[in-house]
Amino acid sequence: MGRLNDRTAVAVVGPTCSGKTKIGVELAKLVDGEIISADARQIFKLIDIGTAKPEREEMTEVPHHLVDFLSLDDEISAGAYAELARKIADEIFSRKRVPIIVGGSGLYLRAVIDGLFDAPQIDQKVREKLRNRFHSEGAEPLLRELSRVDPDAARDLIPQNYKRILRALEVYYSSAKRISELRKERRSEVNFEAVQFGVQLDRKLLYQRIEERVDEMIKNGLVGEVKEILRRGFDAHLNSLQTVGYKEVVYFLQGKIKFEEMVFLIKMNTRRYAKRQMTWFNRDKRIIWIKAEDKSAREIAEEIYRSFCRG
Repeated sequence: MGRLNDRTAVAVVGPTCSGKTKIGVELAKLVDGEIISADARQIFKLIDIGTAKPEREEMTEVPHHLVDFLSLDDEISAGAYAELARKIADEIFSRKRVPIIVGGSGLYLRAVIDGLFDAPQIDQKVREKLRNRFHSEGAEPLLRELSRVDPDAARDLIPQNYKRILRALEVYYSSAKRISELRKERRSEVNFEAVQFGVQLDRKLLYQRIEERVDEMIKNGLVGEVKEILRRGFDAHLNSLQTVGYKEVVYFLQGKIKFEEMVFLIKMNTRRYAKRQMTWFNRDKRIIWIKAEDKSAREIAEEIYRSFCRG
């Protein structure tokens, strides 16, 4: 095949609803690859409809890793995810195949490709104080505080990202170092190269796809899926359920909002999430962007293949 070298992975990135999943499957067929999901929500079991997981047929055609991997009440950090993903990549390389990292969770992708910084020791009194403030005040005041002490870390966060907000403040108040600056340092060992390709869509078309996907998710039983999760006894406040699509359905089932408002909020929050994803990816100048309008997943995969391979 003439790859760049024997330890080069391909990353397919982009916003939600850009078609990354199907492109990854088509690319895997072309390069004899296996897919490593870099989606912070597809890694959890039971949340299927609202996370647009690969179809069973796709996962049968091409091996997928880190999909349906954790229980809803498990938690995983970007660092722990990266360690798992790099181990899987090593196994794929050992089979003489190509790891294809597919997803829109920017922090997870960065952790795999670039490694993470060596975290400073956290003062437990600082941690306890911040968590008490979170429970009494909520996330918004803490996010404003983070914007003052570390604006780069706060830039792409919203109150729902409370774990990342707390983490950044813990680092700052325990070490007097900004987490945004620590992230720029190369730390953990990454023993392979990665070429990143981004799926680029006109914003109007992307938003149209988001509208259509949300309507399809509702039609396919998203509300029923959440009902079943709660019936099984999972806490609605689990971090895994603080996800666009799921938290709005929980509010609806709790009687806090009406059905029409639920649908409106899912669409609006998904658009906002897509915008934050693009802001994140646009800062990485290594990404090779491929215009995806009027192209099938196969055509885009072939374009990536031509760029990735020689001859």
